[in-house]
Amino acid sequence: MKTDTPKSALPVETGPPPVAKKSRVRLLIGLLVLVGIVALPLMVKNFFVFQLTLAMVYAIAIMGLNLLTGFNGQFSLGHGAFYAIGAYTAAIMMEQLGIAYYWTIPAAGIICFVAGYLFGLPALRLEGIYLALATFALAIALPQILKFSPIEHWTGGVQGIVIIKPDAPFGLPINPDRWLYYFTLFVLLLSFAFAYNLVGSRTGRAITAIRDNPIAAKAMGVNLSLYKSLTFGVSAFYTGVAGALGAIVVQFVAPDSFTFALSVVLFVGLVVGGVGWIPGAFFGALFILFVPHLAEGVSKGLAGAVYGIMLILLIFVMPSGAAGLLKLVFDRLAAAGWWKVSPEGRK
Repeated sequence: MKTDTPKSALPVETGPPPVAKKSRVRLLIGLLVLVGIVALPLMVKNFFVFQLTLAMVYAIAIMGLNLLTGFNGQFSLGHGAFYAIGAYTAAIMMEQLGIAYYWTIPAAGIICFVAGYLFGLPALRLEGIYLALATFALAIALPQILKFSPIEHWTGGVQGIVIIKPDAPFGLPINPDRWLYYFTLFVLLLSFAFAYNLVGSRTGRAITAIRDNPIAAKAMGVNLSLYKSLTFGVSAFYTGVAGALGAIVVQFVAPDSFTFALSVVLFVGLVVGGVGWIPGAFFGALFILFVPHLAEGVSKGLAGAVYGIMLILLIFVMPSGAAGLLKLVFDRLAAAGWWKVSPEGRK
């Protein structure tokens, strides 16, 4: 004879499931961070607001480099050149053509996308260190091209171009530094959303498949040439947008501001933040902007040595960058039962 188990005898689970609770915690942390970021410029001095804005600019550039290197497996040591192209595009459009600053952002991105795509086509035959060497040549050559006398009336030659910082629109009661902070934050959030959706899309999976195993990806029908060139173009688009924003924030562009050192700085930010992890761009940008100042505070005469020691120690502590450190922290919390739900519905 079949008997039904009373409902009261069945175990009753209370509280949200672990995955849902984990998502809610992440969402809450994200909202708190966003509120803090929005309120921060109203509570600090203008110079610190300027530094934070520049950090967000670098984060956009590192994000673009991460799409190329972290997700597609192409190494570049020349993204400082695309940053320079974006910066000069904004400067020329604003100061010589009289175009509003907000139109220079998409224009710089499109120009750099075309430049990156065209550069990526002949670079398809190159891989690894050979591609890095080709992009290194680009980073070395561009500052000299900007000083070329036939185009000096556009680029300003060695003297560069001075840019007037735009005021806040609609009569908003904030100064230009705070307005550029919010404007850059808006562009950064759009860039992050696009990169996040791109990586999670079918195109993103094809890009990642090329990095993991190009032969298998080709066997599955992935057009290697097309996707590698497009990824190079999208990466250059991000860097060009960052360059345009950086020119507006700094109010000045000159060839000597975009040397090979800038490409190395962006690459350092990529490694520190975590290769193949999009949010790592924020951590990498903060590192390359503030750690050199900390090194100078320790010793002005040995600032380079102090910075190098800090970087070596960071690599020892976080061999996978900030991404690896945060993953380790969350794994330890999960092992300690942080995300588990007890019968009473608590952690």
